[in-house]
Amino acid sequence: MTQRRVRAVFMRGGTSKCLVFHEADLPPAGPGRDALLLAALGSPDPYGRQLDGLGGGLSSLSKACVIAPASRPDADVDYTFAQVEVGVPVVDYRGNCGNCSSSVGPFAVDEGLVAAREGETVVRIHNTNTHKLIVARVPVRDGEAAVAGDFDLAGVPGRGARIALEFLDPGGAGTGRLLPTGKAREIVGGVEASLVDATNPVVFVRARDLGLTGTEPPAAVDADRALAARLEAIRVEAGERMGVTGSAAVPKVVFVAPPAPFATLDGARHEAAACDVIARVISMGNCHRAFALTAAMCLGVAARVPGTVVQECTTGSAGDVRLAHPSGVLPIAARVQAGGGEVRAESVTVYRTARRLMEGFVRVP
Repeated sequence: MTQRRVRAVFMRGGTSKCLVFHEADLPPAGPGRDALLLAALGSPDPYGRQLDGLGGGLSSLSKACVIAPASRPDADVDYTFAQVEVGVPVVDYRGNCGNCSSSVGPFAVDEGLVAAREGETVVRIHNTNTHKLIVARVPVRDGEAAVAGDFDLAGVPGRGARIALEFLDPGGAGTGRLLPTGKAREIVGGVEASLVDATNPVVFVRARDLGLTGTEPPAAVDADRALAARLEAIRVEAGERMGVTGSAAVPKVVFVAPPAPFATLDGARHEAAACDVIARVISMGNCHRAFALTAAMCLGVAARVPGTVVQECTTGSAGDVRLAHPSGVLPIAARVQAGGGEVRAESVTVYRTARRLMEGFVRVP
């Protein structure tokens, strides 16, 4: 059977990998586009490997980005994120991916979608999933997105050029409200939880209420099927309360704990003073080997919202929130205004690296 050639770039964005497409090279949004993305990444694969495509068998390695000319005057490009499920033929557009967002600015620079400015190019990105604006500050060398640098991103080997991502007005990205139920905490699945929507909807619970410390390695979390079932039940119930149903991608569920000594996947050991909060995020049924970036940003905001279980577990000053996750420590800068009974997230900033891995054509039957 003749295979179709579709222009694409394969990129690492933060701690994820994704196929990046020009929208003009894809079928219109709908079943035809979804079928192409599924085939390109190798889904559905009942063996969980995506062996017949470019996916890696994990949610963080089964993603696509679609880039188009900006549809609003305050942006340079439109960006649509697609989460491709591994075992079933589903493409989910309900939320954004912060890690993949870091690939959009470099892609826009290298593809000539914005004028490259030596040193640093600002790319204003309209995320169509959440209808929010992201400002990416992309290091540029010799007219191309820089790769070499001295920024150490936990979970990625080596160092790279630091990309600053500022998510503007991130509250209510999926539900329209920073606190979708109007409460800072409530009982969900028999435990206290905080339902927060900033860059993506997330349900936060305390690790100790699940019989956990928060420092568990991802493999141990994934191996506990009873825990997995309980977390999924909490996630589904929280989604119903938030008005986000029918998606395996959002809301995500996170369990948090106060600072404590912890070890990372590379074997390094850290003292409690190295972080302000410890957390694990469950993404598409698996414990993330680092931390889903939109969930991390939501955590950074939740840490500044009075009364949440995240704020209760977080120590430190009003500066960056230092999140300890399985691969290291991630600083998150969140600006939140609280007063008069209202809480508003003004912005949240994180830092990533990205790299173009391959360019050319992806083949699909």
